[in-house]
Amino acid sequence: MRGEGRSPLKVSMIDTWTGFAGGFLTILLLGALTNVTDTLWLMAPFGASCVLAFSVWNAPLSQPRNIIGGHLISSFTGLVAYHWIGDDPWVIGLAVGLSIALMMLTKTTHPPAGADPLVIIIGGYSFSYLLSPVLIGSLLIVAMALVINNLHTARRYPTFWM
Repeated sequence: MRGEGRSPLKVSMIDTWTGFAGGFLTILLLGALTNVTDTLWLMAPFGASCVLAFSVWNAPLSQPRNIIGGHLISSFTGLVAYHWIGDDPWVIGLAVGLSIALMMLTKTTHPPAGADPLVIIIGGYSFSYLLSPVLIGSLLIVAMALVINNLHTARRYPTFWM
């Protein structure tokens, strides 16, 4: 349990600033949309998605397919569980477990999306939540990641689409 060796993570100031700018601007955009529309565009898992999209942008779990697909699959699973079964703690656990399995089966695993069923079931959201904020918000995160990550000459985002 002590572990061996040291962290392989390297810190670069340009990457740090890119991560800061990406997270700040993306969440600012979603927050601004919340202020000018009748829709709550912010959900906690989006903050975690920004961490992946802007700090480990080249990881498989950070790719557009995973960000968009992971959030859609997990949110849909949470919505179905909530509307068909209810909001008991075991339903939340079931929805999270099913979300993980479905993301793995579809190669869309995105760890922040594992929290989507909790947000949806605890919040008691309707199926319209799947469109906004989930789908449109995920697309905005990916769009911002495409722009901001590719401003950095050493980055090529995405590393894959499919």
